[in-house]
Amino acid sequence: MQHLLDQLRTALGPAHVLTDGDLSAWEQDWRKRERGRALAVLRPGNTAQVAAIVRACIAQRKAHPQQPLSIVPQGGNTGLVVGSTPDSSGSQLVLSLQRMNQVRDLDANNLTITAEAGCVLAALQQRAEAAGFLFPLSLAAEGSCTIGGNLGTNAGGTQVLRYGNARELCLGLEMVNAQGEIWEGLSGLRKDNTGYDLRNLMIGSEGTLGIITAATLKLYPLPAARLTAWAAVPSLPQALALLGLAHRHLGAGLTGFELMGQFALGLVERHVPQLRVPLSHQSPWCVLLENSDHESQAHARAQFERLLEAALADGCVTDAVVADSLAQARQLWHVRESIPLAQVAEGVNIKHDISIPVSRIPAFVAATDALLEQAFAGVRLVNFGHMGDGNLHYNVQAPAGTDAAAFLQIHEAQVNQLVFGSVHSFGGSISAEHGVGSLKLIHLEQHKSPVALAMMRTIKQALDPKGLMNPNRVLRI
Repeated sequence: MQHLLDQLRTALGPAHVLTDGDLSAWEQDWRKRERGRALAVLRPGNTAQVAAIVRACIAQRKAHPQQPLSIVPQGGNTGLVVGSTPDSSGSQLVLSLQRMNQVRDLDANNLTITAEAGCVLAALQQRAEAAGFLFPLSLAAEGSCTIGGNLGTNAGGTQVLRYGNARELCLGLEMVNAQGEIWEGLSGLRKDNTGYDLRNLMIGSEGTLGIITAATLKLYPLPAARLTAWAAVPSLPQALALLGLAHRHLGAGLTGFELMGQFALGLVERHVPQLRVPLSHQSPWCVLLENSDHESQAHARAQFERLLEAALADGCVTDAVVADSLAQARQLWHVRESIPLAQVAEGVNIKHDISIPVSRIPAFVAATDALLEQAFAGVRLVNFGHMGDGNLHYNVQAPAGTDAAAFLQIHEAQVNQLVFGSVHSFGGSISAEHGVGSLKLIHLEQHKSPVALAMMRTIKQALDPKGLMNPNRVLRI
């Protein structure tokens, strides 16, 4: 492998081929579930260098077919399913795209922005806002996750209800395929009916079919007003009723509908005490709503007031507060976004990123809660997420006073079996926005249609016949 590493140092510069020192930032996943060992960490500065890396690896494998070698693309390394860190073999190259972080173009008339894969999501949002536009993809990791990773996992976040996942926000891609060729597909077209949709095939593929290097993304006009409300609801059926009312009163202005269970909010109170959590002790569930209005602040507030009046009259809301300022709105969103960090502080846990038909969420939660409580006395359920689009982060915390790490090691397989079995019975998906990675490989095989799996394997074999791109992620090879 020394010849390969020397070639890569020549192509990228010695400072951008890392083999010594502390590589944990690239070798360990965000949740610290696994730590791999990379042959090297590569930091290309442009798409041509990415293509050169792939071609060098192809030549190495051709010269030494018995030596294992593969590429693991990585963005901000904020993933939750161990999909962008190396395995323990020492034969994988981590290809970090963080140096490729430029916004290449903003086309105001076409309502598009083109950015490199290593561009941090928050930086892209800020660039769009400075030009008077909204890029609506928003999630807790936006200060460190990257556009390439967002597209590789088809990220969702808090505004999917109105704007869709990353796939719906992308118009074109630039990528390097498994043959080291560059596909220049950075189209800003909203209509292009010329054959197979290669762009959408790449999005959500987690680097298993090629390496996304840049993307052209949709922009929207900045709303004239954005108002946030926090409501206490007495039950999940009532939360569903509130969602229906919000759709009727706000229409397309409803850009956020976040559900939070009382225990999840209690963790924020315990571990992030500087935050004030409103109404959490009054009700088993709270909902965070966002109304984006293109008319005026006064119009947005009047809409919210009519919605909440109707909700209080119907009994689906017992109390509510509307943020009076941008600072108050940010405080409310900060509470919601602090739930995952508070859960980490409470101890390791079993995460589930699932989607259920919105209408069936109350029945799913009731049935699955009962199954888990029967199997594991005292288990604590951290249930929160994007109810508006059917995506729940249905997480399982060990019973109070027990060893959280031991609970996970002993019971994770059974917990997953119960939860994913219930998800399947309710017509849902075991992954809504986090991807499959390596953590959910076996579960995908259990719950995905055999026909769908066979088609996916055919695609993988056709586009990456040598298994060079992020092997044993999404699909086992």
